[in-house]
Amino acid sequence: MKLVVFGANGPTGRLLTRMAAGRGHTVTAVTRKPDDFPAWDGVRVAGGDVLDISAVREVVAGHDAVVSTLGLPYTKEPVTLYSQGMANILEAMTGHDVRRLVCVTSIGVSGESAPDESLVWRKVIAPVLLAMGRTIYEDMRRMEELVRASVADWTVVRPAGLFDADAVSAYQVAEKGFSGRFTSRADLADALLREAVEDLNVGRCVDVITTEGTPGYVGLFVREALHIGK
Repeated sequence: MKLVVFGANGPTGRLLTRMAAGRGHTVTAVTRKPDDFPAWDGVRVAGGDVLDISAVREVVAGHDAVVSTLGLPYTKEPVTLYSQGMANILEAMTGHDVRRLVCVTSIGVSGESAPDESLVWRKVIAPVLLAMGRTIYEDMRRMEELVRASVADWTVVRPAGLFDADAVSAYQVAEKGFSGRFTSRADLADALLREAVEDLNVGRCVDVITTEGTPGYVGLFVREALHIGK
């Protein structure tokens, strides 16, 4: 399968790109810093900015599916990368008749915790994290609205607090309603790839949760404060 990955130079994007190439797929890795990207067999590195519609049109052409792993660190400033970038991606997909789209947002977009989460999590920790990422979650919501309104065969994947792990685990995927505060980037990359190539959960938003080897609350705060969605 021919995949084009936006946000390929982020931690999750690199994992996804290498994983896809290792499983026999052809990947175009789109990044604003192509000289910083590793040279891997089966991967073509394309310099480009998702906010540049001409560049997006050029790299989307000829592919079977688009995967977006775009991400930003927390900021108090207004954020438009997700919605503007997705608008360009969707326009390019329509123009080149590319149907399959898989993209990353966050479980923070819903603003809700699972019913069985602890009181401390629901009343203290989650509200702090949501406040820290307010401008990012707002733009992710705008992006999801664009995706839902599109004609693409889309899937939105929502991870929890991201952390690094050495291997893919027996992670869980569900539309909503189960507890979980963490997602390893390896699990997220695997889920994104499977969604794209196996056409899983088309027309749905799904949560991806790691249930083993997860960090503690302090690690979550540090990681979420520095990176989100990558």
